[in-house]
Amino acid sequence: MSNKRKEVMRVATHLFSEFGFENTSMAKICVEAEVSKGLVYHHFISKTALLRAIFNETTQRMIEMNETSGVIANPKEQLVNLIKQLFNQLRNDKLFFQLNLNIMIQPSTKNILKDLIQERATHLLRSVNAIFKAIDNENYELLSYVFIAEVDGIALDYLTVFENYPLDKLENHLIEKYGK
Repeated sequence: MSNKRKEVMRVATHLFSEFGFENTSMAKICVEAEVSKGLVYHHFISKTALLRAIFNETTQRMIEMNETSGVIANPKEQLVNLIKQLFNQLRNDKLFFQLNLNIMIQPSTKNILKDLIQERATHLLRSVNAIFKAIDNENYELLSYVFIAEVDGIALDYLTVFENYPLDKLENHLIEKYGK
């Protein structure tokens, strides 16, 4: 991926996160990224295509995170590794999670990305199901949904509600809960 394309995606991610998809013009993205409209439209045929490219990239990052957990044989160690990766990413890339939150709650972007959102959710559930199936073959689906809901709830509160959110304590709690 070219440096200019990466920069356009980085700037668009920031602007979409801060102002929303509808309130961010391609002109604003061009100004902030210090590129011409021609260059942006060379890489992305529309603002929708740019949003889909960003979402695909964030999905790929999530998949890679899940895949690195999968190389660990012990399922409880896989969960602990996944928890650590998720919390590290929450700390280090708040913008990534803010964009994903904005996408999921804005009806227009949710509609634009409906297929990709479903694909991502299916992949995530399948990955978590595989881990929990090795832990508890009878209740793995329920445990997977509870785990995903816990992580989503923590991310949502961290991004939107609490100023001094105890992220480290919550990470340690989940590690203790799922690592036993």
